[in-house]
Amino acid sequence: MTDLTNWKLFSSAEDVALEAARRIEAAAATSIEQNGVFRIVLAGGTTPEACYKYLADCETDWRCWQIYFGDERCLPAQHPDRNSVMASRAWLDEVAIPAENIHPIAAETGAEPAADQYERLIQTALPFDIVLLGIGEDGHTASLFPGHSWPEARLVMPVHHAPKPPPDRVSLTIQSLTSTQQALVLVTGASKRAAVERWRAGDGIPIRQLARRLAIDVLIDQDALPE
Repeated sequence: MTDLTNWKLFSSAEDVALEAARRIEAAAATSIEQNGVFRIVLAGGTTPEACYKYLADCETDWRCWQIYFGDERCLPAQHPDRNSVMASRAWLDEVAIPAENIHPIAAETGAEPAADQYERLIQTALPFDIVLLGIGEDGHTASLFPGHSWPEARLVMPVHHAPKPPPDRVSLTIQSLTSTQQALVLVTGASKRAAVERWRAGDGIPIRQLARRLAIDVLIDQDALPE
């Protein structure tokens, strides 16, 4: 299959974050108007965090938003390195989203039980309206790492021996991440150039596996673009 990727170039990471927020706000308005609900999967990272800060000023019916997470580190529930804590600090604590509409991964309970629990939840949520992703310097996305296997039968998987700390994590799989109306990948900074080059060269890194199944919009800044 062909890589179904649409690349959009921006001058700065801030512009990427702003455009992502605009697209999310527009997707939410459409989904709420048509279906009365908006289901979004969040990513970790500095550029998503900047996007979330913009979303805090969004004019929308927050009661209709359902918030999910693409992955989580197996750390204590309030640890500052958790994606759920970052999203709450940057955005979710600042708006009127009902607490029951926010669905963090209980990764503090351990990778296996948390994955099993979250999979039961995700089964009731698919398809998503929008999935937000990033790409790491090593080519990982969510907590799907190059060189690891990704089970086709699972929607959510435990991750062990991650090449960056902490080694234990929980991640949505390719199967669930591609069950969405839209996917946005935010890529910023010179440190991402090598990963982008691998992707565009056809390396089978996780993000490329996603792009072979789903049309993806990549919002990339000038610094991350290979020369």
